[in-house]
Amino acid sequence: MGALLLAIVRRDLLLAWRRRTDVATVVLFFLIVVSLFPLGVGPEPNLLRTIAPGIIWVAALLACMLSLQQLFASDHADGVLDQMLLAAAPLGLIVIARAFAHWLISGLPLVLLSPLLAVQFDLQAELYPVLALSLLLGTPILTLTGAIGAALTLGLRGGGMLLALLVLPLYVPVLILGAGAVDAAAAGLGADAHLLLLGAQLVLTATFAPWAVSTALRIAAE
Repeated sequence: MGALLLAIVRRDLLLAWRRRTDVATVVLFFLIVVSLFPLGVGPEPNLLRTIAPGIIWVAALLACMLSLQQLFASDHADGVLDQMLLAAAPLGLIVIARAFAHWLISGLPLVLLSPLLAVQFDLQAELYPVLALSLLLGTPILTLTGAIGAALTLGLRGGGMLLALLVLPLYVPVLILGAGAVDAAAAGLGADAHLLLLGAQLVLTATFAPWAVSTALRIAAE
């Protein structure tokens, strides 16, 4: 079973490498959105430091959403979804492997780039680890929650808009906790509470999201 899950991750990474433009689109969108705000707001350092966590988190959230619609769409079109349903491994574990590969492609680059982009906002250097850690905990939640929406809207006309309507309200707590962790650390209050809540939400999402995605995929296959 472990070899099967590893093969799924390798397959998704190989497909992503063959469609490098899709991966580059997510990263470039994140870079452009974050970089435009300092130009539009102005060079006031205090204002830039204040809005930096929210801007970076909103840009990461929107960037993660760009590739959600394609998470299961190609599998549904070419029959791979039927093979997933008939596989020996539980569908929930396959979903976790697919979500992990998707996060490696679209979430991890955002985590790695966030400290570099924070320089544009004159954010204090001691806040860079907090920002990166909040994104490291939060972006998997965005991926797993988005996978539920992607499975529910699979095969529907206008699924992209419906996916956004379903997923965006569920992203609000992650956004508040992620940006709030950096704000709390900047105010000297400590980010432990926000990060622990993000970690707890990640555990809950990783526990229940695969079951919800599996159910939605079986409904879509029927």
